[in-house]
Amino acid sequence: MKILILDDDPILCKILAAQLSALQAGEVRCHARARDALARIAGGDGDIGLIFVDLRMPDVDGIEFMRELAGFGYRGGLVLISGEDPRILHTAERLAQAHQLRVLGALPKPVTSAQLRAVLDRCALRVSASPRPARTFYAEELRRAIAAGELLNHYQPTVSFATGGVVGVESLVRWNHPDVGLLYPEEFVPLAEECGLIDELTQTVLHTALHDARCWHETGYGLQVAVNVSMDNLVALDFPEMVMHEVAASGLPPDRLVLEVTESRLMQNFVVALDIVTRLRLKRVLLSIDDFGTGHSSLIQLRDMPFNELKIDRGFVHGACEDHALRAIVDANLRLARSLGLRTVAEGVETREEWDLLRAHGCNFAQGWFVARAMPAHELPEWIADWELRRPALVEALEAVP
Repeated sequence: MKILILDDDPILCKILAAQLSALQAGEVRCHARARDALARIAGGDGDIGLIFVDLRMPDVDGIEFMRELAGFGYRGGLVLISGEDPRILHTAERLAQAHQLRVLGALPKPVTSAQLRAVLDRCALRVSASPRPARTFYAEELRRAIAAGELLNHYQPTVSFATGGVVGVESLVRWNHPDVGLLYPEEFVPLAEECGLIDELTQTVLHTALHDARCWHETGYGLQVAVNVSMDNLVALDFPEMVMHEVAASGLPPDRLVLEVTESRLMQNFVVALDIVTRLRLKRVLLSIDDFGTGHSSLIQLRDMPFNELKIDRGFVHGACEDHALRAIVDANLRLARSLGLRTVAEGVETREEWDLLRAHGCNFAQGWFVARAMPAHELPEWIADWELRRPALVEALEAVP
């Protein structure tokens, strides 16, 4: 792999190059001027797999460099390095991601070998995960898929920070496309919203989730099951009747179902949405505000809608151990939820450090790869049995944390 370092400090450049060489990262080239680096990329040296760029440069700064890099269509990895305020570094990382650049790290100076090793590991994972070429799907194709039973649910467990016990699962829909293979929600749910198929899709997911929850219940696993609901579902006044019909057919009590409301776009009719969610709560169905603090979800929804649960978006959880601003946002959300009597779920908990942080700050439940990835329904009982074997050691370790 070819690696390019852009830093106007020759000493730091040499140190970084030496660290990368010691890690056998590949061929390293250094540039002190951004224009020279851009000229090299524009000249056809397109096999550069990784670029390290200092944000503070004398001719073209790191922000301008990223803009130019995006214009070239650069698809390799990018690592931002800086001695500036951590919040500036974090903002620059968000900007690079908005430019569709593949950010593998945003590192404060001086950069350590451990940080570089983590970057190289992420780079290797990206190279090995051959991305599927984007393709366009059409409404009729999705309509046929729903009718043909090509949609299926995977389930990501939710566990208690206090006990480590499994309390529920979130249903995550997949499309088992006959030609392309397994498709994830972001590849077809927006299409369902745009072409008026979101009600059919939601009912399919809900029906499957409640059926699976009933099967688990009969084998001794009394789990809550969460289903994502688009704001586009909350425009039909008979939506609560559809939900309760599916709940009744499953034979489960209504409070075993959690509807996670995600505002992927602005609410179309606030009065109707408020009518629907209030009736759902009267019927004892639980409501969760998903991805809180992102998109259109906001304090207005918390003020006006009868939510039981607040889910802290993974964008705030990931990196909160190192980033003071993210940690402050997480803590503020947790305190807000407690003051409103809402239980809290942290999404995207990926490391033991994140687990410890969220637990110490009083979060109720965790989801994320530290616990488990989403899995097909038939795999859940075996995973729970395995988790129960690991849980005592985890709880003992947690009790040792002050």
